[in-house]
Amino acid sequence: MRYWAPICLLIICFACKDKKIDFSGEVPLKAEDFITVFPKITGSFLMADSNLARKADTTRIGYKALVQFIPDSVLKTYVGKDKKTVIRPVGIIEKENENYLLLNFTRQKKTTNVVFVTDKKLSYLASKELLTNQKTDNYYRFVSINKEPTFLINREKQAPDNTTKFTRAGWIYNNEGFFMLVINDSNEDPEKTAVINPIDTLPRKNKLSGDYVKNEKNYISIRDGKDANTYLFFIHFEKDKGACVGELKGDFKMKTASTAIYLQNGDPCIIDFSFSGNHVNVKEQGSCGNHRGIKCFFDDAYRKKKEVKAKKKKSS
Repeated sequence: MRYWAPICLLIICFACKDKKIDFSGEVPLKAEDFITVFPKITGSFLMADSNLARKADTTRIGYKALVQFIPDSVLKTYVGKDKKTVIRPVGIIEKENENYLLLNFTRQKKTTNVVFVTDKKLSYLASKELLTNQKTDNYYRFVSINKEPTFLINREKQAPDNTTKFTRAGWIYNNEGFFMLVINDSNEDPEKTAVINPIDTLPRKNKLSGDYVKNEKNYISIRDGKDANTYLFFIHFEKDKGACVGELKGDFKMKTASTAIYLQNGDPCIIDFSFSGNHVNVKEQGSCGNHRGIKCFFDDAYRKKKEVKAKKKKSS
Protein backbone atom coordinates (compact mmCIF):
# COMPACT_ATOMS: atom_id res chain seq x y z
CA MET A 1 0.00 0.00 0.00
CA ARG A 2 2.91 2.34 0.84
CA TYR A 3 4.15 2.05 -2.81
CA TRP A 4 0.80 3.05 -4.30
CA ALA A 5 1.31 6.85 -4.04
CA PRO A 6 4.68 6.92 -5.90
CA ILE A 7 3.26 4.66 -8.62
CA CYS A 8 0.26 6.97 -9.11
CA LEU A 9 2.60 9.94 -9.30
CA LEU A 10 4.67 8.25 -12.00
CA ILE A 11 1.52 7.41 -13.99
CA ILE A 12 0.38 11.05 -13.81
CA CYS A 13 3.83 12.30 -14.91
CA PHE A 14 3.91 9.98 -17.92
CA ALA A 15 0.34 10.96 -18.85
CA CYS A 16 1.28 14.65 -18.78
CA LYS A 17 4.40 13.97 -20.80
CA ASP A 18 2.45 12.18 -23.52
CA LYS A 19 -0.26 14.83 -23.73
CA LYS A 20 -0.36 16.17 -27.28
CA ILE A 21 -0.03 19.89 -27.95
CA ASP A 22 -3.08 21.46 -29.58
CA PHE A 23 -1.94 23.42 -32.66
CA SER A 24 -5.46 24.35 -33.76
CA GLY A 25 -5.32 27.67 -31.97
CA GLU A 26 -8.49 27.03 -30.00
CA VAL A 27 -6.38 27.25 -26.84
CA PRO A 28 -3.48 29.67 -26.17
CA LEU A 29 -0.05 28.36 -27.12
CA LYS A 30 3.21 28.94 -25.33
CA ALA A 31 6.14 29.88 -27.55
CA GLU A 32 8.18 26.92 -26.30
CA ASP A 33 5.33 24.56 -27.23
CA PHE A 34 4.61 26.11 -30.62
CA ILE A 35 8.23 25.86 -31.73
CA THR A 36 8.26 22.08 -31.19
CA VAL A 37 6.13 21.51 -34.29
CA PHE A 38 9.01 22.61 -36.57
CA PRO A 39 11.61 20.00 -37.58
CA LYS A 40 15.11 21.38 -37.00
CA ILE A 41 17.23 22.28 -40.03
CA THR A 42 20.92 22.17 -39.06
CA GLY A 43 22.77 21.99 -42.39
CA SER A 44 22.12 23.03 -45.97
CA PHE A 45 18.54 22.64 -47.18
CA LEU A 46 17.07 22.40 -50.68
CA MET A 47 13.48 22.55 -51.90
CA ALA A 48 12.08 22.76 -55.41
CA ASP A 49 8.75 23.70 -56.94
CA SER A 50 8.26 20.01 -57.81
CA ASN A 51 8.58 18.70 -54.22
CA LEU A 52 7.45 21.71 -52.23
CA ALA A 53 4.37 20.08 -50.69
CA ARG A 54 6.32 16.93 -49.74
CA LYS A 55 8.86 18.98 -47.79
CA ALA A 56 6.30 19.88 -45.13
CA ASP A 57 5.52 17.97 -41.95
CA THR A 58 2.13 16.26 -41.74
CA THR A 59 1.02 18.37 -38.75
CA ARG A 60 -1.48 21.10 -39.51
CA ILE A 61 -1.20 24.48 -37.81
CA GLY A 62 -4.44 26.36 -37.31
CA TYR A 63 -4.64 29.98 -38.40
CA LYS A 64 -5.64 30.93 -34.84
CA ALA A 65 -2.44 29.31 -33.58
CA LEU A 66 -0.15 30.98 -36.09
CA VAL A 67 -1.66 34.44 -35.63
CA GLN A 68 -0.60 34.29 -31.96
CA PHE A 69 2.98 34.75 -33.20
CA ILE A 70 2.74 36.23 -36.73
CA PRO A 71 0.63 39.40 -37.31
CA ASP A 72 -2.60 39.05 -39.26
CA SER A 73 -1.48 41.91 -41.54
CA VAL A 74 1.42 39.71 -42.68
CA LEU A 75 -0.53 36.45 -42.98
CA LYS A 76 -3.41 37.87 -45.03
CA THR A 77 -1.24 37.69 -48.17
CA TYR A 78 -1.07 33.90 -47.88
CA VAL A 79 -4.36 33.03 -46.17
CA GLY A 80 -7.78 33.54 -47.78
CA LYS A 81 -10.54 35.50 -46.10
CA ASP A 82 -12.30 32.27 -45.13
CA LYS A 83 -9.08 31.02 -43.44
CA LYS A 84 -9.37 27.61 -45.15
CA THR A 85 -5.75 27.58 -46.30
CA VAL A 86 -3.86 24.55 -44.96
CA ILE A 87 -0.75 25.58 -43.02
CA ARG A 88 2.05 23.07 -42.42
CA PRO A 89 5.52 23.49 -40.86
CA VAL A 90 8.56 22.77 -43.02
CA GLY A 91 11.37 23.45 -40.57
CA ILE A 92 13.20 25.83 -38.26
CA ILE A 93 16.70 27.31 -38.47
CA GLU A 94 17.83 28.38 -35.01
CA LYS A 95 20.53 31.06 -34.77
CA GLU A 96 21.97 32.95 -31.82
CA ASN A 97 19.65 35.96 -32.04
CA GLU A 98 16.74 34.83 -34.20
CA ASN A 99 14.69 31.90 -35.50
CA TYR A 100 13.74 31.24 -39.11
CA LEU A 101 10.40 29.44 -39.44
CA LEU A 102 9.64 27.86 -42.82
CA LEU A 103 5.94 27.29 -43.51
CA ASN A 104 3.86 26.01 -46.42
CA PHE A 105 0.49 27.59 -47.22
CA THR A 106 -1.70 25.38 -49.43
CA ARG A 107 -5.02 26.37 -50.97
CA GLN A 108 -6.54 24.08 -53.56
CA LYS A 109 -3.51 23.07 -55.67
CA LYS A 110 -1.29 26.05 -54.95
CA THR A 111 1.42 25.79 -52.28
CA THR A 112 3.53 28.77 -51.25
CA ASN A 113 6.59 28.57 -49.00
CA VAL A 114 7.40 31.53 -46.76
CA VAL A 115 10.15 32.13 -44.21
CA PHE A 116 9.25 34.09 -41.08
CA VAL A 117 11.97 35.58 -38.87
CA THR A 118 11.35 35.93 -35.12
CA ASP A 119 13.45 36.80 -32.12
CA LYS A 120 14.22 34.12 -29.52
CA LYS A 121 10.94 34.87 -27.74
CA LEU A 122 9.10 34.22 -31.04
CA SER A 123 8.16 37.87 -31.65
CA TYR A 124 7.79 38.62 -35.37
CA LEU A 125 10.60 40.50 -37.15
CA ALA A 126 10.28 39.95 -40.93
CA SER A 127 9.18 37.54 -43.66
CA LYS A 128 9.87 36.67 -47.30
CA GLU A 129 8.12 34.47 -49.85
CA LEU A 130 10.57 31.91 -51.23
CA LEU A 131 8.81 29.57 -53.61
CA THR A 132 5.50 28.45 -55.11
CA ASN A 133 4.58 25.28 -56.98
CA GLN A 134 2.48 27.07 -59.60
CA LYS A 135 4.30 27.29 -62.92
CA THR A 136 3.46 29.98 -65.46
CA ASP A 137 6.47 29.38 -67.70
CA ASN A 138 9.08 26.75 -68.57
CA TYR A 139 11.39 27.52 -65.68
CA TYR A 140 12.42 25.07 -62.96
CA ARG A 141 12.56 26.90 -59.64
CA PHE A 142 14.27 25.92 -56.41
CA VAL A 143 15.61 27.44 -53.20
CA SER A 144 18.86 26.46 -51.52
CA ILE A 145 19.56 27.54 -47.93
CA ASN A 146 22.96 27.46 -46.27
CA LYS A 147 23.75 27.57 -42.55
CA GLU A 148 24.21 31.39 -42.40
CA PRO A 149 21.37 31.33 -43.59
CA THR A 150 21.37 32.77 -47.11
CA PHE A 151 18.22 32.04 -49.13
CA LEU A 152 19.30 31.55 -52.75
CA ILE A 153 16.24 31.70 -55.02
CA ASN A 154 16.97 30.10 -58.39
CA ARG A 155 15.21 29.72 -61.71
CA GLU A 156 16.57 27.71 -64.63
CA LYS A 157 15.48 26.48 -68.04
CA GLN A 158 17.04 24.69 -70.98
CA ALA A 159 17.60 26.95 -73.99
CA PRO A 160 17.24 25.74 -77.61
CA ASP A 161 21.04 25.65 -77.91
CA ASN A 162 21.15 23.21 -74.92
CA THR A 163 22.64 25.83 -72.60
CA THR A 164 21.09 26.49 -69.20
CA LYS A 165 19.65 29.95 -68.70
CA PHE A 166 19.53 30.98 -65.06
CA THR A 167 18.80 33.78 -62.62
CA ARG A 168 19.89 33.59 -58.98
CA ALA A 169 19.01 35.98 -56.18
CA GLY A 170 20.47 35.53 -52.70
CA TRP A 171 18.72 37.11 -49.71
CA ILE A 172 19.73 37.44 -46.08
CA TYR A 173 18.01 38.93 -43.04
CA ASN A 174 19.97 41.84 -41.60
CA ASN A 175 19.99 43.52 -38.20
CA GLU A 176 17.85 46.43 -39.44
CA GLY A 177 14.77 44.25 -39.64
CA PHE A 178 14.41 43.32 -43.31
CA PHE A 179 15.72 40.99 -46.01
CA MET A 180 18.33 42.40 -48.36
CA LEU A 181 19.69 41.20 -51.68
CA VAL A 182 23.33 40.11 -51.53
CA ILE A 183 23.60 37.95 -54.68
CA ASN A 184 22.24 38.88 -58.10
CA ASP A 185 23.55 36.64 -60.89
CA SER A 186 22.02 35.88 -64.29
CA ASN A 187 22.91 34.89 -67.85
CA GLU A 188 19.42 35.51 -69.18
CA ASP A 189 18.81 37.13 -72.54
CA PRO A 190 17.80 40.74 -71.75
CA GLU A 191 15.23 40.68 -74.57
CA LYS A 192 13.48 37.74 -72.93
CA THR A 193 13.52 39.23 -69.46
CA ALA A 194 12.08 42.62 -70.35
CA VAL A 195 10.22 44.37 -67.53
CA ILE A 196 6.46 43.94 -67.72
CA ASN A 197 4.43 46.80 -66.33
CA PRO A 198 1.57 45.11 -64.39
CA ILE A 199 -0.63 48.24 -64.23
CA ASP A 200 0.01 49.61 -67.73
CA THR A 201 -3.54 49.12 -69.02
CA LEU A 202 -5.35 50.52 -65.95
CA PRO A 203 -7.20 53.89 -66.15
CA ARG A 204 -5.18 57.12 -66.01
CA LYS A 205 -7.86 59.81 -65.88
CA ASN A 206 -6.89 61.52 -62.63
CA LYS A 207 -4.62 64.57 -62.53
CA LEU A 208 -1.41 62.84 -61.45
CA SER A 209 -1.91 59.60 -63.38
CA GLY A 210 0.49 58.81 -66.22
CA ASP A 211 3.99 57.55 -66.93
CA TYR A 212 6.95 59.37 -65.39
CA VAL A 213 10.18 58.40 -67.13
CA LYS A 214 13.92 58.88 -66.77
CA ASN A 215 14.75 56.29 -69.42
CA GLU A 216 13.39 52.93 -70.56
CA LYS A 217 14.82 51.14 -67.51
CA ASN A 218 14.00 53.80 -64.92
CA TYR A 219 10.38 54.86 -64.66
CA ILE A 220 7.27 55.00 -62.51
CA SER A 221 3.72 54.39 -63.77
CA ILE A 222 0.87 55.95 -61.82
CA ARG A 223 -2.77 54.98 -62.33
CA ASP A 224 -6.17 55.86 -60.85
CA GLY A 225 -6.87 54.34 -57.44
CA LYS A 226 -10.07 53.58 -55.56
CA ASP A 227 -10.70 57.27 -54.81
CA ALA A 228 -9.34 60.76 -55.58
CA ASN A 229 -6.74 60.56 -52.81
CA THR A 230 -5.36 57.12 -53.73
CA TYR A 231 -3.19 56.13 -56.68
CA LEU A 232 -1.75 52.82 -57.85
CA PHE A 233 1.90 52.81 -58.86
CA PHE A 234 4.60 50.58 -60.30
CA ILE A 235 8.21 51.71 -60.09
CA HIS A 236 11.22 50.07 -61.70
CA PHE A 237 14.82 51.26 -61.69
CA GLU A 238 18.21 49.88 -62.68
CA LYS A 239 21.44 51.49 -61.46
CA ASP A 240 25.16 50.76 -61.83
CA LYS A 241 24.65 49.31 -65.32
CA GLY A 242 21.97 46.93 -64.09
CA ALA A 243 23.97 45.61 -61.13
CA CYS A 244 21.41 47.02 -58.71
CA VAL A 245 17.69 46.76 -59.43
CA GLY A 246 14.62 47.97 -57.57
CA GLU A 247 10.96 47.28 -58.23
CA LEU A 248 7.75 47.87 -56.31
CA LYS A 249 4.02 47.75 -57.02
CA GLY A 250 1.57 49.28 -54.55
CA ASP A 251 -0.59 52.30 -53.83
CA PHE A 252 0.10 55.67 -52.25
CA LYS A 253 -2.17 58.12 -50.47
CA MET A 254 -2.08 61.88 -50.95
CA LYS A 255 -1.05 63.87 -47.86
CA THR A 256 -1.39 67.26 -49.55
CA ALA A 257 -2.17 68.40 -53.09
CA SER A 258 1.45 67.72 -54.09
CA THR A 259 2.81 65.14 -51.65
CA ALA A 260 1.98 61.48 -51.04
CA ILE A 261 3.26 58.46 -49.11
CA TYR A 262 3.54 54.71 -49.62
CA LEU A 263 3.00 53.03 -46.25
CA GLN A 264 1.70 49.48 -45.91
CA ASN A 265 1.16 47.27 -42.85
CA GLY A 266 3.74 44.50 -42.61
CA ASP A 267 6.19 46.26 -44.95
CA PRO A 268 8.99 48.33 -43.37
CA CYS A 269 9.36 50.21 -46.66
CA ILE A 270 8.17 53.83 -46.66
CA ILE A 271 8.43 56.04 -49.76
CA ASP A 272 7.60 59.73 -50.11
CA PHE A 273 6.34 61.18 -53.41
CA SER A 274 6.59 64.87 -54.23
CA PHE A 275 4.92 66.31 -57.35
CA SER A 276 5.91 69.58 -59.01
CA GLY A 277 4.67 70.48 -62.47
CA ASN A 278 5.39 67.51 -64.74
CA HIS A 279 7.90 65.96 -62.36
CA VAL A 280 7.74 63.54 -59.44
CA ASN A 281 10.50 63.05 -56.87
CA VAL A 282 10.69 59.71 -55.09
CA LYS A 283 12.47 59.45 -51.74
CA GLU A 284 12.92 56.28 -49.67
CA GLN A 285 12.39 56.87 -45.95
CA GLY A 286 11.87 53.37 -44.53
CA SER A 287 13.77 50.12 -45.02
CA CYS A 288 12.93 49.02 -48.58
CA GLY A 289 15.56 46.26 -48.89
CA ASN A 290 12.89 43.67 -49.76
CA HIS A 291 12.25 45.56 -53.01
CA ARG A 292 15.74 46.57 -54.17
CA GLY A 293 19.41 45.71 -54.19
CA ILE A 294 21.67 46.47 -51.24
CA LYS A 295 23.59 49.36 -52.85
CA CYS A 296 20.75 51.36 -54.45
CA PHE A 297 17.65 53.15 -53.19
CA PHE A 298 14.27 54.47 -54.28
CA ASP A 299 15.63 57.98 -54.64
CA ASP A 300 15.25 59.75 -57.98
CA ALA A 301 13.27 62.23 -60.10
CA TYR A 302 11.11 61.39 -63.13
CA ARG A 303 9.47 63.52 -65.82
CA LYS A 304 5.91 62.90 -66.97
CA LYS A 305 5.69 61.50 -70.45
CA LYS A 306 3.34 63.21 -72.90
CA GLU A 307 0.52 60.95 -73.99
CA VAL A 308 0.09 60.48 -77.71
CA LYS A 309 -3.54 61.01 -78.53
CA ALA A 310 -5.03 58.93 -81.27
CA LYS A 311 -5.85 60.95 -84.39
CA LYS A 312 -9.49 61.17 -85.31
CA LYS A 313 -10.36 59.67 -88.64
CA LYS A 314 -11.74 62.14 -91.18
CA SER A 315 -15.26 61.37 -92.25
CA SER A 316 -15.56 60.66 -95.95
